Formats: sequence, C-alpha cells, structure tokens
Amino acid sequence: MVIILKTVLGLLTSLFGFYYLTDAYKSRREFSSTPWPGLLGTGFITNMLDTLGIGSFAQQTAIFKFFKLVDDRVIPGTMNVGNTICTATQAFIFMSAVAVQPLTLASMSIAAPAGAVLGAGVVSRMSRRKIQLGMGFGLLAVAMIILAGLLNWLPVGGEAIGLGGWKLAVAIVVSFVFGALQTIGVGFYAPCMATVFALGMHPKTAFPIMMTATAMLMAAGSARFVKEKAYDPKAAVALTLSGIFGVLLAAFVVKSLPLTVMKWVVLGVVLYTSMMMFISAHQSRKTA
Repeated sequence: MVIILKTVLGLLTSLFGFYYLTDAYKSRREFSSTPWPGLLGTGFITNMLDTLGIGSFAQQTAIFKFFKLVDDRVIPGTMNVGNTICTATQAFIFMSAVAVQPLTLASMSIAAPAGAVLGAGVVSRMSRRKIQLGMGFGLLAVAMIILAGLLNWLPVGGEAIGLGGWKLAVAIVVSFVFGALQTIGVGFYAPCMATVFALGMHPKTAFPIMMTATAMLMAAGSARFVKEKAYDPKAAVALTLSGIFGVLLAAFVVKSLPLTVMKWVVLGVVLYTSMMMFISAHQSRKTA
C-alpha cells in the first residue's frame, strides 16, 4: 500500500514538475528583478520550518509582502507551485524513515485531498472568521492537554504507529474535514499532529501522514496556477531549489529527536497555530 502511495505521488509530482519547470524556463526572460539571494534564503528557511511541522505559507506570505519580493496577486500561486516538489520530498523522506501502519497512512493521506475536492464547496460558504476562532480554541484546548501530559498531570499521547476501529474512523473524518478547510487557508499540519497525538500515536507518525496528504493535494492542484500564469516563475523556482536543501537539513533533525522532545515540538506547533488562528480571526473581523 505504501508502494502504491509512493508511486502515485511520484507520478503526480513528476508530471507537475515537468510542466512547471518547462513553463518557468520558457518565462526566464521575463523573470522579475527581485534578487536571487532573498528568494533563495526565504525558500531555505521556510521549508526547513515546514519540515519541522511549523508550516511555510504564513512565513512566506509575510516575507514576500514585507520585502515586496512578490506581487500580492500571485503570492498564493507562487507558494503552491514553488513548494510542491519540496513537500513531496518531505513525504518521500518520512514515508521511508518513520514507521506508520500502511492502512492508517494511506487512509488519512487520501482523505485529506478528497476533503479538499469534495468539501471545498461547503467550506467556501462557511464564515472564515468562525472557522478560525473555532480552530484557535480547539487547538488551544489540545495544547493544554498535551502540556498536562508532559507535566504528568494526565496520561495522554502514546507510541502506537497505527490506528484501528473507531480511532481510525475518527482520524479519517478529521483528515477529510481539515483537507477541506485547507482550501480556505487553514493549515493541515497542526490539526494532524494534534489528532494523532490525541488518539495515542507516536508524534513522529504525524510527519509522513501530513506531508503525504499535503503533497498529493498540491501536486494535483498547483498546475492550475501555472496554466493561468498566476505565479511568479523566478520566486517559485527559488523556493523549489533552496527549499529542497532546507527539507533535507530539517528532516534529519526530526528523525533524531526523542519522544519527549517531539512532544514539546508538537506542543509548540499547536500553540503557534492556535495563536495565528486568533490573529487571523481578528484581522477578518476588521476587514468584514
């Protein structure tokens, strides 16, 4: 089953990579005047953070806007296109390096893209601010539970590498829902980490699951940004080239972390994402 996942992801990524890099090469004479060092540095640092589970889109958006590296109109497309191959690299590394029960990995990885495709219409009609507030409070509650476990107040977390029965059903539903929410900018990484932790799995198992799901989603969907010329070719290429090195560096850090340290990493990611949800909800209120 894992071999099938790798084959599908490899095929999707290869087809997308050929299409995207060919288009970027044809557009090389129209590359922006933005200096390469700033773009390459952004790709390296943010993809390194992404591999640690913190995510990259929020940081890239902030850097692109603050330093005016990419036109606001094409920031979403640039990030999706430029990070697709990097995310696929993460998925291949962690599928090989971290043991996860094949059924759990496959079902959760497929549920998220399915949610993005089938649930996008429903999610798009929901209030973004209410979703952000709900996510913020939900993740904050999970963070408190994780902290209680780390301080030995509650017996939470575990070292399981797979799920079965009702726990697997819950994980699939959660992956589907957050795959759909990703279409409006709610990240998949932190909820996935929180889910596997709450269901008693080893924190490291979240990495191959969340990265495989996101990579499949991006590989299948980023081509439309290329087709519509809704991306900055130079910035995207920089994210891809330097991002792969950031992924490789961080991947070996994650693999070497012991369980207790991993739990603190998960806590940090969940708290950070909760805070960002509250900030986004506040901004949504001001612009409403």
